[in-house]
Amino acid sequence: MTKDTSQEPAKVYFADLRARTANRNRTAKLKKLFEAAGFGDVVAKDDLTAIKVHFGERGCDTHISPTYVRAVVDCIKDCGGRAFATDTNTLYSGSRHNAVDHLTTAVEHGFDYAVLGAPVIIADGLDSTNILEVPIAGKHFQTVKIAGDIARANSMLVLSHFKGHELAGFGGAVKNLAMGCAPRAGKQDQHCVRFEVDPKKCIGCSECVNVCPVGAIALHEKKAVISKDVCIGCGECLTVCPKKAMSIDWKTEIVPFMERMVEYALGAVAGKQGRVGYVNFLVNVTPDCDCVPWSDAPIVPDIGFLAASDPVALDKACLDLVNEQAACPECKLEHGLSAGEDKFTALWKWTRGDMTFAHGAAIGLGRPEYELIRI
Repeated sequence: MTKDTSQEPAKVYFADLRARTANRNRTAKLKKLFEAAGFGDVVAKDDLTAIKVHFGERGCDTHISPTYVRAVVDCIKDCGGRAFATDTNTLYSGSRHNAVDHLTTAVEHGFDYAVLGAPVIIADGLDSTNILEVPIAGKHFQTVKIAGDIARANSMLVLSHFKGHELAGFGGAVKNLAMGCAPRAGKQDQHCVRFEVDPKKCIGCSECVNVCPVGAIALHEKKAVISKDVCIGCGECLTVCPKKAMSIDWKTEIVPFMERMVEYALGAVAGKQGRVGYVNFLVNVTPDCDCVPWSDAPIVPDIGFLAASDPVALDKACLDLVNEQAACPECKLEHGLSAGEDKFTALWKWTRGDMTFAHGAAIGLGRPEYELIRI
């Protein structure tokens, strides 16, 4: 009788950052993680293999290092796969809103063939219209919009910088799948929230006006006003507002947002059963996403690299490792500083990162139970 392993904890492989010899340096550890996690079975000979990675907004310098991506490219080539590094265009205005600007930013950050040994492809095309509709069985969606070149790839390695996020609480493998594999139309499907301004907090600085990609915000009598009929819910105004005058009804809107995001993650891997591997990087654990044009000080010390075949278990392991740390001095955290305290809830009290695990398990994306294996 075959043993049923469906309810066993997922294996999450962990490499710390200690090194005193060449075979323990960081690229060597990534290659050992690739082997230990069984990613050699993910990539078949002649596969077109997507490496999903965030190239970082211009001004951010804590994105994943291109030299780490090169190590994964080498592993894929050893399997006979044909690797390409990829991401999708952003919903908000910035340095990655179309493929031309996006590729320029990627090269500025070191993501080019000379470094990676693989081409860079923007998966949703020049203007984010390279889209495939993918069927799923979700609570909010029966089909989701996925970037065409990701959906068409034979296999995929998802490399994620684990860090904070002002809407999602934290960003790891699941968010990288959900937002990162969706074209602009899919990102808009996930957000689908509408922001409003607290006039008592607004100082009329115009930062929100300048960043809004659809012109939904204007100043009226030196106060920002959002047109809810025009707003697409991208949340960039929330990110840039220095006084945090932007808000939504967190009690009613944040849980559905998290559920929609998790369902998009499911769509990103549909049809790739056993053909996707995940690596999370617990270094430079910043308060914000790499989508912002700055990099704040890390909230905890660098921890290491983790790999798994289950994105939900991987993110849960990363969250636990972050929360086990005492906070770095002079970081954004004002409370939750001690080892064992929830760092991301301390950063963004309105978030519901736990829904990543609950809804991920409910729809079959993965399960939060894991066994941590040190290599």
